[in-house]
Amino acid sequence: MRAHRRVRLISGLTALLAAVGLVVLPPTGGAGQARAAELEDSAVTVNGKEGAYEDFSGLRVTVHQTKGLRSQGVKVSWEGGKETAIGFPANYLQIMQCWGDDPEGPEREQCQFGSAEKSNDAQYTGDRIVGMESAASSAFDPNETEYPHSGTVGGFGWVPFRPATGEPPTTAPNDATYFSKYTTNEQPWLNTGPDGTGETVFEMQTALQAAHLGCGAVEAGKVGRCWLVIVPRGEYEASGAHLPDSRLKSSALSTSNWANRMVVPLEFEPIGTACPLELRSRPTYGSEMAQEATGSWQAALCDAENLSYNHVVMSDSQARVKAATGLSLTQLPVTTGEDEAPVVHAPLTVSGLVVGYSIEYPGSTKQVPRLRLTARLVAKLLTYSYHEDLPGPNGVPREGLSEGNPRRLRLDPEFLDLNPEMRQWSEVNLDVGIMLPAGNSDYGQMLWSWLRSDKQAREFLAGEADPWGMTVNPYYLDLHLDNDEERTDFPKADQYEYQPPRGCTGLKISLLDHRPYTGSLHNAALRTRRGYNGMLEGEDCTATPPKLIGNPQRSGQRFQLSLVDSATAALYGLGTAELRNANGEWVAPSTESFTKAVAGMKKGPEGVLDQDPGLETKGAYPLTAVTYGAASTGMGAELRTEYADLIRYAAGPGQSPGIEPGQLPPGYAPLSNDLREQAVKAADELARKRPQDSGGSTASGGAGGSSGNGGGTSGSDAGASAGAGAGGPEGGSTGGNGTDSASASPAAGGPSPGPSDPENIAQTGPATPEKFLGIIRWVLLATLIAGVAGAVAGPILMRVGVMRAAGAPGSHLEGNSPMS
Repeated sequence: MRAHRRVRLISGLTALLAAVGLVVLPPTGGAGQARAAELEDSAVTVNGKEGAYEDFSGLRVTVHQTKGLRSQGVKVSWEGGKETAIGFPANYLQIMQCWGDDPEGPEREQCQFGSAEKSNDAQYTGDRIVGMESAASSAFDPNETEYPHSGTVGGFGWVPFRPATGEPPTTAPNDATYFSKYTTNEQPWLNTGPDGTGETVFEMQTALQAAHLGCGAVEAGKVGRCWLVIVPRGEYEASGAHLPDSRLKSSALSTSNWANRMVVPLEFEPIGTACPLELRSRPTYGSEMAQEATGSWQAALCDAENLSYNHVVMSDSQARVKAATGLSLTQLPVTTGEDEAPVVHAPLTVSGLVVGYSIEYPGSTKQVPRLRLTARLVAKLLTYSYHEDLPGPNGVPREGLSEGNPRRLRLDPEFLDLNPEMRQWSEVNLDVGIMLPAGNSDYGQMLWSWLRSDKQAREFLAGEADPWGMTVNPYYLDLHLDNDEERTDFPKADQYEYQPPRGCTGLKISLLDHRPYTGSLHNAALRTRRGYNGMLEGEDCTATPPKLIGNPQRSGQRFQLSLVDSATAALYGLGTAELRNANGEWVAPSTESFTKAVAGMKKGPEGVLDQDPGLETKGAYPLTAVTYGAASTGMGAELRTEYADLIRYAAGPGQSPGIEPGQLPPGYAPLSNDLREQAVKAADELARKRPQDSGGSTASGGAGGSSGNGGGTSGSDAGASAGAGAGGPEGGSTGGNGTDSASASPAAGGPSPGPSDPENIAQTGPATPEKFLGIIRWVLLATLIAGVAGAVAGPILMRVGVMRAAGAPGSHLEGNSPMS
């Protein structure tokens, strides 16, 4: 009897423990999916309130993502507002990003509102001065007691900015110590349409872009908390004066206006915790086209693998050299000599090169939903063939350009035929050409190949006039772009210079001054979102020495174009132009058009797809790019095993679309089954045990050379990576390239010894947290079944044993028994 009870007790406890384990552990795959759904559905709507002078209670503002934030664009929309008149005199919204731990919201000293040297905007709502006129004027706020008009700046009160870092507050309303007109993300004028609705895309900034806000920074285990603050402005000044037809002159930070604020809490992803710096590093080198994906995969893999796969951005030609000691990310294949070890090519991402844009309807912050560009229009932009691409003194026609060339893109008859709604636009929205990255790239070669494949674009590049009489900039004729198959960069070949007419002695403006390169595709997207292309269009003759200056475009006046990749365009909420493919169809970049393009591609050398943009494939986006991971089989066993793990993850869980770390970010199309299969085969071939391998040794053979440093970046590579962010006043805000290069070298002491059987380990693929939990879960499930079976069968077997010992009927298991 005691044995009976013991069996029951043990079996029951086993089943109970297994059941508890199944409940406590997160479900396999489901936890990540649930969090991804939460992030994508984290929209928050807030209502306005009835103020002292007017009622905003009918206003509803929605921030469409409030969790899992990083440096990105987020849509903000509203309804129930009052129509904004032309010129933004009244009835508009003002939005700013703030920091603060108070659950009720931030203080006005904690908000990034007001930027230095806003030119004429400083006198209208774009500053931290609470009242812009004297105490007797309608702009003065009688409720302002903390920062009254008797302050120290011209008799006006102003609100200092207090940074999250604990550093001293600003000392003047235009103090640019922490942010300037080039870096601030404030939006001081947001338009409401006749139907009471409006929308914008707001640039969220992490502590990497704005250390003074600290959003996402981790200190003492706590993540910096931030807010989005919306201040509605009506027709009343801070003083209570009704001014429906005159521009308001008090700041959003004035006490009366601040009282009407609407606050939305923001949750940023922790910075620097996904992959600790002390982890061993396995760098990947090359194309920006894969950077958003590799960043996502890195965050998911470093915990499980105890190493970090850092993406070091560099030119594709440089990256192909790195295939001997690491994983090279490129669109074109890596070729090897007869005496070198073979290189495998694994498809990793499918995306596209796009013309990203931020174009607002005049006097509105609502973005134009569609833009169409022919290959010839793109060729005109790349060759700076419009007069105002580099204007002469007083805007006269450019020297050397045909008088028949339009002043700018938006006045080109070809462009207006494709985008007719812009025919009636005023001169408020001035297009400023297209932003282009410096350096050589595979995507650059693809773009020029597309232009050459288009008859109209090719003829224009060769010097033939378009139907309206426009001809190519003559400085580009000598480059023979119509037949240069080796072109991989975007030259600024125009040698024209002009001296400003304002008397700045010796100051001349060149094309490179007026249209500077961007540091990277990411930098271009960020500039497009901010409305600033780095163009130096004005002169400051009072400076010593005289200098060129530029200004961001204001809300409601933006017309920015840039060459970016589809994933970064999606990250910052940019529009993407429709292009005409070789089949004569207008196609926007999308998962569907990328997938169709890949399906029409033919395999070339090394099994790499020939990404020919001139293929006549129905529904295909012409600038679709497949990025491959290339690695030499001559590397040491440990390196090959670890890079193979990354490839397997990328081709498996990494192709699941979503915004959760480890998933495939928006802007990419999942690999086809054939490409996934090719990637897995490449990983198997890379990790296969070879004669030079000896247990867990990391010694390299063939093209790999020594692998003791894991293929870490050289000084020149690190410089190239860090330099990718140096695209203008924004500095290194290009997605952490500088950090990647800095952390590309493994921790001191080099990599630890590899597994005793790297071939078998490699076959299991990357051991992600989900995978470990899945294995444990199945073990617990088996234990649960065994426990339940034991609880039921234990007493039965004991009874059978007693019966057999007593010689009772049914004691034999053969034939019919009482238990049958």
